[in-house]
Amino acid sequence: MLSHFFETLLPVIEADLKTVLHPPSGSPPLFYRMLHYHMGWVDSRGRHVKGARGGKRIRPVLCLLTCEAVSGDYEPARPAAAAVELIHNFSLLHDDIEDHSPTRRNRRTVWAIWGEEQAINAGDTLFVLAHLAIPRLTPAAGLPAEVAVRLLHILDETSLELTRGQHLDMSFEGRSRVSTGEYLDMIAGKTAALLAASAWMGALSGGADDQAQMHYRAFGENLGMAFQVMDDILDIWGDPSVTGKEAAIDIRQRKKSLPVLHALAHSSELQDLYSMAEPFDEATVSRVIRLLDQTGAREYAEETARRYSEETLACLEAVGPEGEAGQALFELTDRLLHRDR
Repeated sequence: MLSHFFETLLPVIEADLKTVLHPPSGSPPLFYRMLHYHMGWVDSRGRHVKGARGGKRIRPVLCLLTCEAVSGDYEPARPAAAAVELIHNFSLLHDDIEDHSPTRRNRRTVWAIWGEEQAINAGDTLFVLAHLAIPRLTPAAGLPAEVAVRLLHILDETSLELTRGQHLDMSFEGRSRVSTGEYLDMIAGKTAALLAASAWMGALSGGADDQAQMHYRAFGENLGMAFQVMDDILDIWGDPSVTGKEAAIDIRQRKKSLPVLHALAHSSELQDLYSMAEPFDEATVSRVIRLLDQTGAREYAEETARRYSEETLACLEAVGPEGEAGQALFELTDRLLHRDR
């Protein structure tokens, strides 16, 4: 069922994104080329990449599925779906600059090709276009004006949460001590907020009542929390041949993920290692992983993910999404909560 919806919805999402990102007459060629490159549609010279798509489009799919589960039709949520995907990509583009990441999705990042100044401007443009997506696509979707205004308000509140979460994440890098509570607050903004908004905006677009909207919002938030904690686990203990990522990359970069923070609170030896100025060699990485295992860091993270997973399903079951879209929502949730990559 879920694969059927992906086959149906992904072309719709791509078409709407390309409508919003269509260059107006007289636009400087590079201005939109950088955006199209980041979205995965063209190479750095502007040549079309056949069958390419930048990312999984999980957030817009979640938005459209929620709308159809509520109303029996995904069409009213098309403006919101495009908007959340563009906000997601705005945040990724700026994250790449802030993290000095030279690659994303096996390609060079925008800043690595065109420089930080142009990349910042490109990210700002995606942020603006995310907001323009709603009024530009609303007439065709038949969305009432008052709903469109409410969607824009949710989008702004969510964008503020995203940037707050990113601020906290960057501030943690310069701190020797960060609590697990602070970390969970950070990912609530950086990761969970947009998934919460995706489900909430889909429910609102579909005409759900206020109580149902809050259930869908909580569903998306808990899903985002579980998703990020699972990501933390896979980054350390996942199989690189499956995840497609370098083994223990979070440890090599000394990122303060949830398992690491738990272990740091229980191991003075690990605290000493993380205070070293020298880069971690392979022996040190292995030593860190042993300390994580000895402090029960993996079990702690898995239990945390399990709690959020249970809350996710409880919120979804509380609204009881119906029909094939409802079934697909449960399938998507199961896939995201039990992934290995």
